[in-house]
Amino acid sequence: MLKFGLPLAILLASASPVLAAPKVKPATKALHESLIVLDTHFDTPANMASPGFNIRERHQPMDGSQVDYPRMVEGGVDGGVFVIFTPQGANTVAGNQAARDHALLRAMVIHEMVAKNGDVFQLVTKADDAAALAKAGKKKFVFISMENGSPVAGDLTLMKTFYDMGVRMMSPVHFANNDLADSATDPKGPVHGGLSPLGKQFVAEANRLGVLLDASHASDATAEQMIELSKAPIILSHSGVRAIYNHARNAPDDLIRKLAAKGGVIQLNALSGYMIDTPQNPERRAALAELEKTFGDPSALPADKREAYRAARRAILAKYPVPRANIDDLVKHIVHAAQVAGKDHIGLSGDFDGGGGLDGFDDITDFPVLTEKLLAAGFTKDDLAGFWGGNALRVLKQADEMKAK
Repeated sequence: MLKFGLPLAILLASASPVLAAPKVKPATKALHESLIVLDTHFDTPANMASPGFNIRERHQPMDGSQVDYPRMVEGGVDGGVFVIFTPQGANTVAGNQAARDHALLRAMVIHEMVAKNGDVFQLVTKADDAAALAKAGKKKFVFISMENGSPVAGDLTLMKTFYDMGVRMMSPVHFANNDLADSATDPKGPVHGGLSPLGKQFVAEANRLGVLLDASHASDATAEQMIELSKAPIILSHSGVRAIYNHARNAPDDLIRKLAAKGGVIQLNALSGYMIDTPQNPERRAALAELEKTFGDPSALPADKREAYRAARRAILAKYPVPRANIDDLVKHIVHAAQVAGKDHIGLSGDFDGGGGLDGFDDITDFPVLTEKLLAAGFTKDDLAGFWGGNALRVLKQADEMKAK
């Protein structure tokens, strides 16, 4: 998740163009609908925590969000992994406690959404249950993951607490180093040389509980150590390929090979900044800072001021446009990952509602468009069955089965 310090539903309202409904061949649509389709990293809980967001309503173009129930139906999406994201604070006792409290509240947001919409959503903790729901076609399945391990860094027994709340995927680190591990993007560089001693205990406890380990956002050394130490395959829930675009958040080929050799999966990410150069613009940054200063905290905006905020933000981004990758750039990452890892070890996360989205791939209604692109690139129906859901469900199941061992 690319974090801006603002609710993503508000941010994306002016960051993405409004596109017409995607159009694919009827045969493509039928094939896509026949598959189990899941995304392993929905940052939508950040929107669900914002006042006025109702996941049962189709929000685009109202607020620029990218995931809701009507669009899941339109995009042939059977479910996804909904994320408990916690911003990295201070690596102190107080900082870890604040992270714990934030994550507990965000977990409750997810549970509340499912409880209020139990006729169309169902919380799942097992891959077979997700597959059964997809086959029945009546409800969308909801897995829960934890992005950033800082909520449990102060006390690893909290991993069991979150497990009992339904969390089945956890990553140790996000944009900055913490007490568990080194991040791929901390400007200070590594401090642990990968996993800390506590981070190694985190890996062992995840295996004991049956939680799938996620190495997205981890440094290369951290990810390699996670692959080596974990007794179950691991996942990169939303990452790119460094051979296609050189960014620290993208995985190098040797790491992808090691991941696949242990049975793991890389889910290709659709975040523009990890695909093409998006140079910083000081004028844009200053204008956006002034906008927040004028309006205050966007998460607390009253309804009568939200549209004014969005209009002002649209004007700023129109004046200082951000270069944007497109769906063909995403296909390049997918094809390369398939060549390096094998088609049984790849999948997708758009990083939607967390900064993801490309020209031609703006929200989950564009999933069938990607299916058509991949068919044109030579992928078969069996390949796509693994890509869209089978591969991720396999590693979720393997992590769960490790608990019994």
